[in-house]
Amino acid sequence: MAETVIEPVRRSFAVLEALSRRRASTVSVLVSETGLPRPTVIRLLHTLAALGYAQRMSREQGWRLTDRVLGLSESIRFVDHLVDAAMPHMSRFTADHGWPLYLATLSSGAITIRHSTAPESPMAFEAAALNTRRSVLPSALGRVWLAFSSPEERGAILRDSESTGLGGRATAGLDVMLARIRRDGWAFTARTRSRIHGMAVPIRSDGRMLGSLSMRFPHSALSEVEAARRFGRLLVQVARAIASDVVAARDPSVAAIVHPPSG
Repeated sequence: MAETVIEPVRRSFAVLEALSRRRASTVSVLVSETGLPRPTVIRLLHTLAALGYAQRMSREQGWRLTDRVLGLSESIRFVDHLVDAAMPHMSRFTADHGWPLYLATLSSGAITIRHSTAPESPMAFEAAALNTRRSVLPSALGRVWLAFSSPEERGAILRDSESTGLGGRATAGLDVMLARIRRDGWAFTARTRSRIHGMAVPIRSDGRMLGSLSMRFPHSALSEVEAARRFGRLLVQVARAIASDVVAARDPSVAAIVHPPSG
């Protein structure tokens, strides 16, 4: 079913996009680029100005966007910071131990892969799969996110059953599984016919989830018990280092507060 487009919202974004193409734009230019009536463009400009997103410079120069619009991309910039902080730590782990690592964040109810060392790994059996989306519950990355997120965020994810694929499985059994993940400090992928398995740990700071990190390996190479014994604590250390660097990048004068996984 086609999504309903709210016309006033569409017109507002048309003006925003037109304003973003140059340092300043006159009303005549905006009318030409958006195809909107001149009175509509003027009303929208005054509305954007009242909200702090646009500013009139002069009659000759016209209108420009303010730096408040940068706040609309805060989550996108955060992903860039997270990837920048994670890359050296992930590459070091893969160089030392061989296995590929995957970094993910939660986006619109699904786990999204943001970076992978699969191209650097001699033992990778999958592509990097950048920007691919995965259901939350089956994946180790999603399970560990659920386990270590706040109760409020967890509830919102569980309610989003269509996008996460949770459906009616948000039961007491799920609570037991998440409690076990919090106790252990890591999660494993749901068992399927795939020959590739995954173990994930949370990346978090000050009690808030920043991302999740997984190591992928064939079932035939490592059991869950062996993977946890050999790499569980190492992955937790990598996740802590990434979180510390993310916090330091935001404010170098503030010491990182990185909480270890706990029950």
